[in-house]
Amino acid sequence: MSVSIAPPSNFIWNRTARILIIDDEPNVLSVLYALLGGQHECKTATSAAEALEYLRTETYDLVLSDIMMPGMSGLELLQEITRQCKDTVVVLISGNLNIQSAIGAMRYGAFDYVTKPFNLSDVETAVARALRHQSLLKANLQYEQHLEELVGVRTNELSIANVNLNSTLEKLYMNYRATLRALAAALEARDVETKGHSERVVGYCLKLGKEIGLRDRELITLEHGALLHDIGKIGVPDSILLKRGALTEDEWNYMRRHVDYGAQILRGIDFLEGAAQIVSEHHERYDGSGYPHRLEGSTICLGARIFAVADAVDAMTSDRPYRAARSFDDAADELIRCAGAHFDPAIVEAFTRVPIDSWRETRELASEPGLIMKDFNSGREIRYSLLTMAGDPAPGLG
Repeated sequence: MSVSIAPPSNFIWNRTARILIIDDEPNVLSVLYALLGGQHECKTATSAAEALEYLRTETYDLVLSDIMMPGMSGLELLQEITRQCKDTVVVLISGNLNIQSAIGAMRYGAFDYVTKPFNLSDVETAVARALRHQSLLKANLQYEQHLEELVGVRTNELSIANVNLNSTLEKLYMNYRATLRALAAALEARDVETKGHSERVVGYCLKLGKEIGLRDRELITLEHGALLHDIGKIGVPDSILLKRGALTEDEWNYMRRHVDYGAQILRGIDFLEGAAQIVSEHHERYDGSGYPHRLEGSTICLGARIFAVADAVDAMTSDRPYRAARSFDDAADELIRCAGAHFDPAIVEAFTRVPIDSWRETRELASEPGLIMKDFNSGREIRYSLLTMAGDPAPGLG
């Protein structure tokens, strides 16, 4: 089965070409010039050195050269042409009928080989074939150049589109986060004692997350879980949520249900899947004494274990109607005392590695909208998370 390749629409086999004819015998030059000069633009040279001078200043489609010449041979000239004039096709002429010579010429880059004494029709055929080949080489080069230009244009278009998409996604993330912050603020507005609590806990969580080596995408999931940890309190009546005295056993049972309410609210939102698990487990304790499922140790998701430490730190270092805020040094001592019971010892150890002054600074900056973005190395993971919509929850937090 044969396959034919159609030439370009503007391709002409019998086109006029520029041909350089080289031979040290004037009679041969005369015959070849008479044969080819009627259709093509031909120039003659009597030596390889003279031919090279022409080739340095002019472009030729075809070189028709004798092999055996005084000084530089046709094979040596062929090597120079192959190196310097890649678009020029070479046909060699020689009185040597040795097949090895023909093979050698082809290896050096000759397109064809004609022997003396030659038949003029054979020369015409060789020249026609060589020019067809040269035309295909030019067409292929033009096609490659066109492809390169097209790829360059498309690459530039994609680059611009990517910049626009990145900008849009980052704005989307900031707007999305602003919505979550507004929701958390609305929840805290019901209880003046917890004003700013969610933002401070977010700041502590992210600092702890970075200290233990979480990646940007994991930090985003941790941030969302910390920001929305008490969203289930929407379902708790004000009579219980805002009660000043001690809660009854029934009221405590109702209050504990805010964990389930929160998980139900976030369930089905793909982007918050990892955050929903933190919300569901943020009241579990490392020794299994927490609620609602009495999970223990590493069965509690990492995000919830980080949150437990951050939440306790904020509770201890914030003023309450029944007591004044404690210092961060006192909070650290309490964390160490309760490590292995309420808290994951590894998270407590990470907390103690961070200088106390750094925790104070985090508390002071927690209300600034730009704080969270400072905790990310780049916007790449933010964009990736938005595009994937957390179809695969952040590893290490689940």
